[in-house]
Amino acid sequence: MVEQSLLNIKPDAVVRNLIGEIIKRVENRGLKIIALSKVRLERAEAEAFYAIHKGKPFFNKLCDYICSGPCVPVVIEGENAIERLRKLIGCTNPKEAKKDTIRGDFGIDETKNSVHASDSNENARREINFFFSNHTLFLLSR
Repeated sequence: MVEQSLLNIKPDAVVRNLIGEIIKRVENRGLKIIALSKVRLERAEAEAFYAIHKGKPFFNKLCDYICSGPCVPVVIEGENAIERLRKLIGCTNPKEAKKDTIRGDFGIDETKNSVHASDSNENARREINFFFSNHTLFLLSR
Protein backbone atom coordinates (compact mmCIF):
# COMPACT_ATOMS: atom_id res chain seq x y z
CA MET A 1 0.00 0.00 0.00
CA VAL A 2 1.34 3.45 -0.89
CA GLU A 3 1.73 5.55 2.24
CA GLN A 4 3.08 8.91 3.25
CA SER A 5 5.27 9.50 6.28
CA LEU A 6 6.99 12.44 7.88
CA LEU A 7 10.75 12.41 8.26
CA ASN A 8 12.04 15.28 10.36
CA ILE A 9 15.77 15.93 10.08
CA LYS A 10 16.66 17.30 13.51
CA PRO A 11 18.96 20.21 14.44
CA ASP A 12 22.03 18.05 15.19
CA ALA A 13 21.96 16.63 11.64
CA VAL A 14 21.19 20.00 10.04
CA VAL A 15 24.14 21.70 11.78
CA ARG A 16 26.44 18.86 10.67
CA ASN A 17 25.36 19.27 7.02
CA LEU A 18 23.75 15.81 6.81
CA ILE A 19 20.52 16.84 5.04
CA GLY A 20 21.69 15.70 1.61
CA GLU A 21 23.13 12.42 2.87
CA ILE A 22 19.93 11.57 4.73
CA ILE A 23 17.73 12.40 1.74
CA LYS A 24 20.04 10.38 -0.52
CA ARG A 25 19.58 7.33 1.72
CA VAL A 26 15.80 7.74 1.59
CA GLU A 27 15.78 8.06 -2.20
CA ASN A 28 18.20 5.15 -2.60
CA ARG A 29 15.59 2.98 -0.85
CA GLY A 30 13.07 3.84 -3.58
CA LEU A 31 11.07 6.29 -1.47
CA LYS A 32 9.91 9.54 -3.03
CA ILE A 33 10.35 13.04 -1.59
CA ILE A 34 6.98 14.82 -1.87
CA ALA A 35 7.76 18.02 0.06
CA LEU A 36 10.41 19.50 2.29
CA SER A 37 10.96 22.66 4.24
CA LYS A 38 13.46 24.19 6.61
CA VAL A 39 11.96 25.62 9.79
CA ARG A 40 12.88 26.63 13.31
CA LEU A 41 10.21 25.74 15.84
CA GLU A 42 9.13 28.01 18.67
CA ARG A 43 8.64 26.39 22.08
CA ALA A 44 4.83 26.30 21.80
CA GLU A 45 5.11 24.61 18.40
CA ALA A 46 7.54 22.02 19.76
CA GLU A 47 5.20 21.27 22.65
CA ALA A 48 2.29 20.86 20.22
CA PHE A 49 4.28 18.57 17.92
CA TYR A 50 5.50 16.38 20.79
CA ALA A 51 2.21 16.56 22.76
CA ILE A 52 2.01 12.76 22.66
CA HIS A 53 5.04 12.73 25.02
CA LYS A 54 3.77 15.38 27.45
CA GLY A 55 4.31 14.25 31.03
CA LYS A 56 7.17 11.92 30.15
CA PRO A 57 10.57 12.60 31.79
CA PHE A 58 12.25 13.53 28.49
CA PHE A 59 9.53 15.92 27.22
CA ASN A 60 11.16 19.24 28.23
CA LYS A 61 14.62 18.16 27.07
CA LEU A 62 13.18 17.08 23.72
CA CYS A 63 11.30 20.36 23.25
CA ASP A 64 14.36 22.41 24.20
CA TYR A 65 16.47 20.45 21.74
CA ILE A 66 14.12 20.65 18.76
CA CYS A 67 13.96 24.44 19.24
CA SER A 68 17.76 24.77 19.41
CA GLY A 69 18.19 25.10 15.66
CA PRO A 70 16.52 24.56 12.32
CA CYS A 71 15.04 21.23 11.31
CA VAL A 72 14.01 19.92 7.90
CA PRO A 73 10.61 18.22 7.77
CA VAL A 74 10.23 16.00 4.70
CA VAL A 75 7.14 14.21 3.37
CA ILE A 76 8.09 10.75 2.13
CA GLU A 77 5.90 8.57 -0.08
CA GLY A 78 6.11 4.98 -1.22
CA GLU A 79 4.95 1.43 -0.84
CA ASN A 80 4.85 0.68 2.93
CA ALA A 81 6.70 3.97 3.48
CA ILE A 82 6.17 4.09 7.25
CA GLU A 83 7.66 0.68 7.95
CA ARG A 84 10.47 1.09 5.42
CA LEU A 85 11.42 4.52 6.75
CA ARG A 86 11.37 3.32 10.37
CA LYS A 87 13.70 0.47 9.41
CA LEU A 88 16.02 2.91 7.61
CA ILE A 89 16.28 5.30 10.57
CA GLY A 90 16.94 2.59 13.19
CA CYS A 91 16.41 2.49 16.96
CA THR A 92 15.82 5.67 18.96
CA ASN A 93 19.04 5.13 20.88
CA PRO A 94 21.92 5.39 18.37
CA LYS A 95 24.02 3.04 20.54
CA GLU A 96 21.42 0.32 19.90
CA ALA A 97 20.81 1.19 16.24
CA LYS A 98 22.38 -0.99 13.58
CA LYS A 99 25.19 0.28 11.36
CA ASP A 100 23.90 1.59 8.01
CA THR A 101 20.81 3.08 9.68
CA ILE A 102 20.57 6.85 9.88
CA ARG A 103 20.60 6.91 13.68
CA GLY A 104 23.26 4.21 13.89
CA ASP A 105 25.57 6.18 11.61
CA PHE A 106 24.79 9.77 12.61
CA GLY A 107 22.96 9.84 15.96
CA ILE A 108 24.74 11.30 18.97
CA ASP A 109 22.41 10.22 21.80
CA GLU A 110 18.73 9.44 22.41
CA THR A 111 17.73 13.11 22.05
CA LYS A 112 20.21 14.14 19.37
CA ASN A 113 19.46 11.12 17.22
CA SER A 114 19.40 13.07 13.92
CA VAL A 115 15.88 12.19 12.71
CA HIS A 116 12.28 11.53 13.62
CA ALA A 117 9.91 9.42 11.53
CA SER A 118 6.19 8.76 11.89
CA ASP A 119 5.35 5.44 13.52
CA SER A 120 1.79 4.96 12.22
CA ASN A 121 -0.60 6.20 9.53
CA GLU A 122 -2.50 8.22 12.13
CA ASN A 123 0.66 9.95 13.41
CA ALA A 124 1.93 10.44 9.85
CA ARG A 125 -1.23 12.37 8.92
CA ARG A 126 -1.03 14.48 12.08
CA GLU A 127 2.69 15.18 11.72
CA ILE A 128 2.53 15.96 8.00
CA ASN A 129 -0.38 18.34 8.60
CA PHE A 130 1.60 20.01 11.38
CA PHE A 131 4.30 21.11 8.91
CA PHE A 132 2.47 21.17 5.56
CA SER A 133 -1.02 22.21 4.49
CA ASN A 134 -3.05 19.89 2.27
CA HIS A 135 -3.12 22.69 -0.30
CA THR A 136 0.69 22.86 -0.40
CA LEU A 137 1.01 19.10 -0.79
CA PHE A 138 -1.58 19.06 -3.56
CA LEU A 139 0.29 21.75 -5.49
CA LEU A 140 3.63 20.04 -5.01
CA SER A 141 2.34 16.64 -6.15
CA ARG A 142 1.04 17.98 -9.48
